This record gives sequence, C-alpha cells and structure tokens, in this order.
Amino acid sequence: MKNMRRKDRERDRAFAEMVTDKCLFASLATINEDGSPYCVPLTIARDGEWIYFHSAKEGHKIDNLKNRNRVCLSCVGKVNEPPDSFTAEYESATIFGTAEEVPDDEEKIHALKILCQRHTPANMAAFDEAIKRSLAVTGIWKIHIDEISGKERPPAKPHE
Repeated sequence: MKNMRRKDRERDRAFAEMVTDKCLFASLATINEDGSPYCVPLTIARDGEWIYFHSAKEGHKIDNLKNRNRVCLSCVGKVNEPPDSFTAEYESATIFGTAEEVPDDEEKIHALKILCQRHTPANMAAFDEAIKRSLAVTGIWKIHIDEISGKERPPAKPHE
C-alpha cells in the first residue's frame, strides 16, 4: 500500500476497523476483463480478518471476482459538512484484500446472520424462514483483509 500523503489524518487499524464496522455501505472496486475499473456499493459485515457480503450468484461483479479476486473496499463513516467551511469532516477506511466465494452452507448462514444482525436487527425473528427460502439462490463472498488503513479529518479546532 502506498504511504498516506496526509500523515496528520492517518489513523490506526482499530480506527479503520471501527469505521468498517459502522459504515452504512462500502464501495467494492474490482477489475473488468479489459483492465478497466468497476465499482459497486455493498452492505458488509466484518468478522475478524474477513468481510462478508451477499450477492446474486452471477453478474458483472461476480464475473470480475471469479477472474481477478484482488479487490479494494472503501468505507465511509461519519461525515459532516460545516456550513462555514469549504471542506468536509469525515472518517474513512480503505481495505485491500482477496475475495473468495463461500460454498459451505454453514459459513453462508453465519455470514447472512452477521449481515442481518448488523443491518436489519429488528427483523431477526424472520431470519430462519428467510434462510429456508433463499439460501440456495444467494451468493456469499468474503474478502480477506490483506491491508487496512484509516483516515480522518476531524472538526477544526476553534481559533484562539
């Protein structure tokens, strides 16, 4: 990974994991067959060194992942645009990793459970029934976190 230009905004791994764990969605960058980039938003859930997401079993993203499994994931946490400033306050995480499909039903159910607990916790009573209906047609992928970095532009300090 390249060194961060703004060292004053660089944050540690724990910060980057916190942003990853709370972002509403992440943007997944893959590479097309012709070498051009392709980026798509995902809902994610992290479990240790792995980030899980669900998907259809086929499509543009899946073709890219099957042919070139090195990916980049961008997560944005809290953002604030102060009305009296020409900049934004933000926190972000960038992850470089290796993606692989999850074929095992037990791991797929685990991934779906942590995704649902994170994004739809009020609907967990319907989880088991949803798994019975859709597990066979749902693709699950995981990304190993090979490198992760965090960045923050905190609120400016008042002038004294």
